[in-house]
Amino acid sequence: MSLGAHVRTLGRGPGRSRSLTRDEAEDAMRLMLSGEADPHSVGALLMLLRMKGETAEEIAGFAGAAQASLPPLPRPALDWPSYAAGRTRGLPWFLLSARLVAIAGHSVLLHGWNGADHAVRGGLAAAGIPVAETPDQAAPLLDRHGIAYLPLEMLSPPLFRLLGLREVLHLRSCINTVCRMLNPGRAKAGVQGVFHPSYRLLQADAGQILGLDALSVIKGGGGEVETHPGKEIAIFGLRGGQPWETSLPALLPDETRRLDDGTSDIELLSALWSGQRRDRFAEAVVLGTAALALDTLGHTEAMANARALWEKRPITSPA
Repeated sequence: MSLGAHVRTLGRGPGRSRSLTRDEAEDAMRLMLSGEADPHSVGALLMLLRMKGETAEEIAGFAGAAQASLPPLPRPALDWPSYAAGRTRGLPWFLLSARLVAIAGHSVLLHGWNGADHAVRGGLAAAGIPVAETPDQAAPLLDRHGIAYLPLEMLSPPLFRLLGLREVLHLRSCINTVCRMLNPGRAKAGVQGVFHPSYRLLQADAGQILGLDALSVIKGGGGEVETHPGKEIAIFGLRGGQPWETSLPALLPDETRRLDDGTSDIELLSALWSGQRRDRFAEAVVLGTAALALDTLGHTEAMANARALWEKRPITSPA
């Protein structure tokens, strides 16, 4: 089937158009990733989906096809996507949270792209997280460090090109959500952050279709998996493969500091980890986010475990 046929399904007009089935979405994504689809059809399909609003079946179909196109990768314990563009988020403290989860013995595969915002990429070394320059490097890095970061442009150049169409269309597309659902290592558990709250349930439903066992989706700092210690955190997702939701109380209820407080010195991550800098707010961000991930992985006393891991962490620069 041509991509134009899927555009016609979406754009026939009131009373005649409909959403794509999962199989149709898989076919559409395969065509877009192949590089053989007409670029006008690609843009039309993405913008029709944006106007209509994506369904969980469509997102699951797109993500499933994108995942199937990837090279073989090791299966981590936890999938951790990072695709936010940096709005309303300060330093990427969540990278230290991911490091804590790895220290707890759960392998973590981060992957992402953050557009013009270089804070996450710049913070990886400061957080002691190695970067896989090719997909083949992921396995030895996970074996050695328990954690690794895969840049999307190395993981899937075709999907990266689709994501880059935002610069052409001047609008976000469903590819942003597909990347969050990509789960390249086929982990059974994942954490996801969103900027727009309405996507929490969409991604949770898509995760169930894709067979995830455990998933936690939050409106995080700038769209990342990052908790704000001064706010109650609503969580949507899966436990045991079934829909689940809860909320976490604020760790610092009287805190009014914003995540984006104007601080940009990336070396503060390693300073916080090493103990050279004490920052009650930043530590609470790290602990709350780590507890969210540990809970997703089945820890019954997630916050207590996160605190214990923080107290026993190697007090040296993670880099």
